[in-house]
Amino acid sequence: MKEKILEKAGEMFLNLGFKSVTMDDIANGIGVSKKTIYTHFKNKIELVKEVTSFMFNSVCCGIDHIHEQQKNPIIELFEIKKFVMGHLKNEKSSPQYQLQKYYPKIYSEIKKKQFDFMQNSIKENLERGLEQKLFRDDINIDFISRIYFQGMTAIKDNELFPASQFSQSELMDNYIEYHLRGICTPKGIKVIEKQLMK
Repeated sequence: MKEKILEKAGEMFLNLGFKSVTMDDIANGIGVSKKTIYTHFKNKIELVKEVTSFMFNSVCCGIDHIHEQQKNPIIELFEIKKFVMGHLKNEKSSPQYQLQKYYPKIYSEIKKKQFDFMQNSIKENLERGLEQKLFRDDINIDFISRIYFQGMTAIKDNELFPASQFSQSELMDNYIEYHLRGICTPKGIKVIEKQLMK
């Protein structure tokens, strides 16, 4: 039951926002009493904390699975983008903005986890790209991995990129292309062009 609550709450938070969704809404969405939810989570703050952690771990597992396939590192980034967009397909409410505004401590904790995970992930991707001569050999891996994280965080900022003007899919496509074109060799550029044509 606990996992069912986490899944439903996560879906509703992404779709309607962390602030808007009440414990009653989640109970009604699952078809259980509010009391059932309170047997697993003592309050909404605890639920939000566990939901964000649950969602983060689900995304990390999926990304790890893609990494394990050891694909071409350029194709890998497009595959990860596709997976993340599928996972967050109902995201309509700027959840990152709401989490930051109403649950700043939880936001700060999850951002630190995201940073640590993405640093390792993108560094490994960059190293493979260097080995395969897809990325320029003069790139600064530590700098690029940090900039990549900042950019991925920035495109989720609803004030900077209002949902009324930009779709998340379009933003991620544009950002990945922007990132790759800055670090690729001519051999790598050919791979990007092929991916963009798909």
